[in-house]
Amino acid sequence: MAVKRKTSDVKAAEDLGKPSRWRQQHDPVSEPIRGSDPETGRPVTHRRMVDTLGQLLDNGSITRAMHDAGCTFRSQFRAAMLDGMRVSALVRVSGGSGDTSTEWQAAARGRIADALALFGGADSACGSCLWHVVGMECSVRQWAGRQGWGGRSIHHVQGQGILVAALNVLAVHYGTMPRSKAA
Repeated sequence: MAVKRKTSDVKAAEDLGKPSRWRQQHDPVSEPIRGSDPETGRPVTHRRMVDTLGQLLDNGSITRAMHDAGCTFRSQFRAAMLDGMRVSALVRVSGGSGDTSTEWQAAARGRIADALALFGGADSACGSCLWHVVGMECSVRQWAGRQGWGGRSIHHVQGQGILVAALNVLAVHYGTMPRSKAA
């Protein structure tokens, strides 16, 4: 005689047509744009991620030098692997060493620490803004409302001013803007 199996609560499958919850916590995602794949002709959906630094540049709030400094900081942040995303441990991979950080990551972390030291560390207003908005790619509104400065939320307009000031100092630090033009 066959045994009846208990019905288990099956979690609803995540809709693959929408961005994941992890992706939505970062920069805003545009509405889907429907098109066709050029190779196969099958219908596809494209989504565009909004870049905070790109928006500020397009609005004229920051200069090209400040944008480039922010992109440099972001690339160093990614190289330092400070974003919280982790990969499988190399101990499980045949021939892997199991080291959690490489010399390249250590050098990138040193460059990030040097940049944040200009602002008084990651606990300062500008340092926290750079860490979360440029490094972790959260929006200014999210950082201002959730993180803010000193544990207090601030208005997003003030957050944008803090970001612009931080990018101005970074531009001088990275050499994308001469010190005489920064002010």
